[in-house]
Amino acid sequence: MRRCARASLGSSRAFRDIVKIAFIVQRYGTEILGGSEYHCRLIAERMAARHNVEVLTTCAEDYITWKNEYPEGPDRVRGVTVRRFANAETRDIDSFNRYSDWIFNNPHTRDDELEWLRRQGPWCPALLDHLERNATSYDILVFFTYLYAPTALGVAIAPSRSILVPTAHDEPAIHLDLYRDVFSLPAGMAFNTDAERAFLTSKFDIRTAAEETIGCGVDLSPQAAEEPPRRSGRSRRRGSERRPPAEKNDRAGNNRERDNYLHAPGAAFRRRHRLHGPVALYGGRIDPGKGCEELIEYFSAYASGGGDATLVLMGAKLMPLPEEPFVRFAGRLSESERVDALEAATVVMVPSPFESLSLLALEAFAVGTPILANGRSEVVAEHCRRSNAGLYYEDQDEFVECLKLLLLDERLRAALGRNGQDYVRRHYGWDVILKKYELLMSTIRGPSASGGPRGRRK
Repeated sequence: MRRCARASLGSSRAFRDIVKIAFIVQRYGTEILGGSEYHCRLIAERMAARHNVEVLTTCAEDYITWKNEYPEGPDRVRGVTVRRFANAETRDIDSFNRYSDWIFNNPHTRDDELEWLRRQGPWCPALLDHLERNATSYDILVFFTYLYAPTALGVAIAPSRSILVPTAHDEPAIHLDLYRDVFSLPAGMAFNTDAERAFLTSKFDIRTAAEETIGCGVDLSPQAAEEPPRRSGRSRRRGSERRPPAEKNDRAGNNRERDNYLHAPGAAFRRRHRLHGPVALYGGRIDPGKGCEELIEYFSAYASGGGDATLVLMGAKLMPLPEEPFVRFAGRLSESERVDALEAATVVMVPSPFESLSLLALEAFAVGTPILANGRSEVVAEHCRRSNAGLYYEDQDEFVECLKLLLLDERLRAALGRNGQDYVRRHYGWDVILKKYELLMSTIRGPSASGGPRGRRK
């Protein structure tokens, strides 16, 4: 019978014991600000304050080529020990895409699937060799994302002490037979959302000793937590001059409205990028696969109909952007600049149809900014329904009408912003997330965890 990780907090020995934890993930570094890698880093950094934490990863920074860019060997990143292993080869993305098209649409063997896994990368035998030699020196192994070889092959080495954080959604790769083992082996499973959990449990024979829906913690900004969110960027007529709100002086001659504008949340980001009107912000990989191509197409329809907002895209640009006055590329930002951008936004766009959590949505909620999301992502649509902190669309017409509503109705934005902060506080505060991880680890630790490594499957 499956046991759920819902033991009493007071009886959990994990809150007394310091354990040694290895996080296994395909890339790791402060330069990587999105996806499962960022998620892993946030969890590892918080867990390191209580436990002995190591990260086992590759030397890659770029997920397209998996080229070795970080130095091989041990490193220290924001208080966490990181052990990097060199990839044995880089990826030829065009060749890999052709092989993927073939394997997803034709009968094939298990050896064909293992060849696909190798071509996908990162292919890092040295990391797997380290796990085989040292698995029993760790109390817990936490594997981030089901998709790549370090997890797909590594989880078979010591499954009785392994936790999988799947970060999964319905995509062609997940239907390959090789992933049946990946989801049947680990002792623990940390799902991101109930929607992800329902999808995976309906598809795979999951035999965990413990499982829980956890997700990732998000920090509420102090200013956002203390007072109702203030959204700047009221609508203006198309073609009018962009400028700050009209100046009003008090009796002492002080310009109070100008001071409020200059010191409002996100003001530094607006000044730096010369943004004075409504701002629709996207953050993450700027990639067709993340819905960015469709986002620009839909936003163009909004702008053609007289819309006066600016679409600002922050992140790594992996596709060309149109030369349009309503599109602004902000580039890759630091974590502090990213928060400033989220506070500056009138609305945050979440266009990806494939998400297992969407930290972008949760970070927007945390600073009190409502979201407009792709309704084809059940995970993000679920966030919107549970939080009442955003709207979602199914097609271009709904996108345009929802965007207009959010940009024009300041009271609605404020109400959605408060709802989002409350949702994050209740479900994604770090105290909530870390307690769930502690319970999950305490449930799978026991006599079964002392078994030696099995060796990875061929």
